[in-house]
Amino acid sequence: MTLSTTLVERTSSFLGTRLSRRGFINRSAFAGSAVVIGAGVDLALRPGTAYGAICSCGDSACGCGTTCCSGFTDFCCSVNGGYNYCPSNTVMGGWWKADNSSFCGGPRYYMDCNATCTCTTGCGNGFNFCDTQCDGVNCGCGPNGCSSYMTGCLQFRYGQCNQDVSCMGRIVCRVVACVPPWEIDPTCTAAVALDNSTAEQNVACWTTAVPSPPCGSPATNCQVVGIVPSADGAGYAILTSFGKLFVYGDFADAGDQSTTELEMPIVGISARVGGGYYFVAADGGIFTFGDAQFYGSMGGKILNKPIVAMASTPTGKGYWLVGSDGGIFTFGDAQFYGSMGGKILNKPIVAMASTPTGKGYWLVGSDGGIFTFGDAQFYGSAA
Repeated sequence: MTLSTTLVERTSSFLGTRLSRRGFINRSAFAGSAVVIGAGVDLALRPGTAYGAICSCGDSACGCGTTCCSGFTDFCCSVNGGYNYCPSNTVMGGWWKADNSSFCGGPRYYMDCNATCTCTTGCGNGFNFCDTQCDGVNCGCGPNGCSSYMTGCLQFRYGQCNQDVSCMGRIVCRVVACVPPWEIDPTCTAAVALDNSTAEQNVACWTTAVPSPPCGSPATNCQVVGIVPSADGAGYAILTSFGKLFVYGDFADAGDQSTTELEMPIVGISARVGGGYYFVAADGGIFTFGDAQFYGSMGGKILNKPIVAMASTPTGKGYWLVGSDGGIFTFGDAQFYGSMGGKILNKPIVAMASTPTGKGYWLVGSDGGIFTFGDAQFYGSAA
């Protein structure tokens, strides 16, 4: 057995304890290349050189342990102008699933977008990837450098989608969704690959909306998450997941979060009686504008499921937050009248509304199911 072979085995074993199976497949191949191509004795005399080479991913300036060196490709919304869809000159090559994702209230699906090839050099004899000079992409990190996942680095394919395309390039990005891949790309089969370690991976631009091609509204990027009326009903405002507020009629604009880098996407808006309004993010963080006062938040706290909506009390001195599992959080003079937390739901909760008295509220699931609490009455549902 040669020294380089021994190093390959040791490096692969070392990586195997730290990476998911999918990441390990990619990294172990890299490890072999790094050790065999390098001088075996030199690597043995300088421990860490081989691992340092492979963990730097697309940018050698990134240190081991950074997001760009985690073995995963960036979300498409990060590299595709905010759109959670395969970019031009790419094709969906395959997918995997992660169970029990808090972002989807159950299974979450990840679809790789592989670059298309301008030539077939390199493909053949069972190898499905063209030479790197044929796929038109460069290996590197996403828009946030070492804090982003990588892009254009991995020659990998699960293979359940576009099986008629036998030659593909490297993975540019991944589409992430709460619905099965075949509902997005009909060429995808239902053959399951599983990697639960990815269930909680996220980027600020991602939303639970079903992935779709770029829309005709560059201003919103088709990421509107809420609407709120003005006090007299002569205006309204609509809000995007990236914190941009668009006001119409007599709605008073008191600012937004569009110029701030968000840790998590905005998921809801609520107007305050007497003026001002609130934004809420998926982690339960609260943003106040105008006369709206801060009474607390879930930001920085552990949540069973992400926050999906909020409602202000009629006094303007409190608010409720609701998670996708129906869990309720109260702040200020908002009172607790019950929740769906800990109960089995057919579909996740997506919105809530307060009764005029503030002594009750309605929750609604993505299937149109209605849940009433306090003095909120049931008048029917779309479930």
